[in-house]
Amino acid sequence: MNSAFSVLDWAIFFTYFLVLTVTSVVLSQVKIKSTRDYFVGANSVPMFAAAISVLATSQSAATFLGGPEYSYGKDLTFIGFYISAFLAVVFVSKVLIPRFYAIHAVTVYELLEIRYGKKSKKQAGVMFLIGRLFASGARLYIGALAISMILFLDISPEHVAISIAILMLGALAYAYYGGVKSVIFSDMIQAVTYIGAGIAVLIYLYVSLDIDFSTMVHTLKTDNKLKLLDFSISGDFSIWALLGGWLLLNIAAYGLDQDMTQRALTCKNAKEAQKSLMMSIYITIPVAILFLLIGLLLYLFYQHPELSGLSIEVVQKFEGEKITIFMYYILHEMPEGMRGLVTVGAVAAALSSSNSVLGAMASVAIQDLYRPWREKEGICDELHFVKAGRYAVLFFAVALSAMAMLSYYWQRYTELPLLSFALGVMAFAYTGLLGVYADALFTKRGSARTVPLALFGGFMTVLLFQPYVLGDALDFKLGFAWQILGGTVVAFIIMLFGKKQKDINYYAK
Repeated sequence: MNSAFSVLDWAIFFTYFLVLTVTSVVLSQVKIKSTRDYFVGANSVPMFAAAISVLATSQSAATFLGGPEYSYGKDLTFIGFYISAFLAVVFVSKVLIPRFYAIHAVTVYELLEIRYGKKSKKQAGVMFLIGRLFASGARLYIGALAISMILFLDISPEHVAISIAILMLGALAYAYYGGVKSVIFSDMIQAVTYIGAGIAVLIYLYVSLDIDFSTMVHTLKTDNKLKLLDFSISGDFSIWALLGGWLLLNIAAYGLDQDMTQRALTCKNAKEAQKSLMMSIYITIPVAILFLLIGLLLYLFYQHPELSGLSIEVVQKFEGEKITIFMYYILHEMPEGMRGLVTVGAVAAALSSSNSVLGAMASVAIQDLYRPWREKEGICDELHFVKAGRYAVLFFAVALSAMAMLSYYWQRYTELPLLSFALGVMAFAYTGLLGVYADALFTKRGSARTVPLALFGGFMTVLLFQPYVLGDALDFKLGFAWQILGGTVVAFIIMLFGKKQKDINYYAK
C-alpha cells in the first residue's frame, strides 16, 4: 500500500479547501428576507445552475466509487438505470413540475395538502425526513470512510469522526447562511471537481496500460464487458426492471424527493424548471459513462496482466472491510499528486449530496411542520422562519453526523445489514409516496385517513421482502426493482379504499 499523503497531495487538498472557504464566504453574502429566498432562492436561479445542482445532488461518494465497481465486476448494463432516469425526468417535467409551480410550492408535499388536507402534507414530510436521515446519514458514512482510508490510512473511529466533521462543516459553510442559492452555486464547483478528477483518472489509466484502443475494445468485447442491455427477467438492471421498479424509483427521486426536486423549484417558472431537469439528465448520462469506463480500465489493469504488466492477487479488503476496486486502486497504485486530486474528487462528490440534503430537510421541517403550527399561534414574521430554517440546518447537520457514526458502530458490532437497509430506506419511503401521488394525480379517490395507511403499507411491503425478514424463510429473493413496484401497487390500492372526491384543479391555485 502507498504511504500517506505526500506534500503535493496535501497541497492539492488544502488548495481545494481554500477555494471552498473563499467561495462559501462570497456566496453567504446572498440577502435572505424570506423563507422563499432561503429555501427556493426567490425563484431566481438560472436554469443551467439548477441543472448542474440536480446532477451534483444525484451523485455521492457511493456513486463516485460504486460506478467503477459495477463495470469492473459485471458490464455496462448499469447505464440502463440512467436511461430509466431519463424517462422518469420526462414524466416529472411534464406532469409534476407544472403542478408544483401552479401552487407556488416551496416543498413537493404541498401538493398533497390541496388534495387531502394539511395532515397529509405533514405525514409525507415526516416520511421524507425519516428516510433521508437514514439514507443520507449512511451516504455521509460511506464518504467519510473513503476519506479516512485515503487521508489517514486507517478507519479508526477518531479518524472517521474527523472525516465526517470535514464533510459536514464544508456542507454547513454553504447551507447555513446563503440557503439553497449558495448550495446550488457551490454544487457547480463540486461537480467540476469530481468530474475533473474522474477524467484525470481515466486518462491516467488509459496511458498507464500502454496498449492501443482496438486491443482494449477487443479484449473487453471478448470478455463480454461491453454488454449494454439485459433482456433477462432476473437481472438487476434488466430492461423489464428498468421499465418497472427502477422507473418508479427515478420518478420518486426526481419528483417526490425534496432533496432533488428543490433545485428545480428554484427556477423562475415551470418552463425553466422543466429545462433544468432535462439538461441535468443529459449531463448525468455522460458522467455515469465516465465512471463506468474507469471500471472497465481497472478490469484490464488487474485482470489482464499481459496488458498492464502487473500480476498480483487483488484482495478488496481494508482492515476487514470490503472496499471497491477504485478505492483499492487509489490506496495501492495511485501516484503522488493524483491521489490528492482523487481525494478532493471524493470529497466533492460527498459534499454535493451533503449540503443539498441539509437545505431539503430544513425546508420540509419548517414549511410543512413548524410553520403551520406557529402560524396558528399568530406568528407570521418571515425573518422568524428564516432563523428557524438556519437552526433546522444545524440540527440536521448534527443528526446526520450522529447517524453516520451510528452506521460505523452498528456495521462493526452487529450482524444486522444496517448499511444496505440505510441506503435503501429512501426507496422504502418512496413506495408509499408513489402510491399516494399516483392516486392524487390519476384518480378521484383517497382521503386523509388512507394517506398514512398507504405510506405505511408501501414501506412494510418492501420491508417484508428483505432477506433478513421473510426473504430467507420463503426461499426466494425478489429484486429491489420488483420490491419497489410491489410496494407502490400496495400503497395505491390502499388509497383506492378512500372515498370518492371532487375534481381538484391544481392550476387554479
